[in-house]
Amino acid sequence: MLWVKAFHIIFMVTWFAGLFYLPRLFVYHAMSDDQISNERFKIMERKLFYGIMTPGAIITIALGLWMLFDYAWSAYQHSHWLTVKLVLTAIIIIYHIYCGKLLIDFRHDRNTHGHVFYRWLNEFPVLLLIAIIILVIVKPF
Repeated sequence: MLWVKAFHIIFMVTWFAGLFYLPRLFVYHAMSDDQISNERFKIMERKLFYGIMTPGAIITIALGLWMLFDYAWSAYQHSHWLTVKLVLTAIIIIYHIYCGKLLIDFRHDRNTHGHVFYRWLNEFPVLLLIAIIILVIVKPF
């Protein structure tokens, strides 16, 4: 089970690297005003989302479910930290899907947000990551 946990962490890091970087690309994309840059950002965003983030998310979630159903559920089903972690994980999944919607908007030149919006959006997964790491390591309740 330690191998499963190790790969869960590895793919979680991969997923979060994408969650941190994609909104940063959106910042620069929203600031671009020439067609060459616009097309370059579309390619970078697509490759990041579909080539790194989404596979990282799928594998992270699959391995997390494996651990949950294999041993954590019986051992921790009365631990509130695990419930909160699962809720935060659901929020991350929603955030990921929302980033995919924004990616589609950029792809079709329908972006309606400025770079400041994406700068703020870029901070959200950081807060979730901090909360989840504290919950998993400290198990405060």
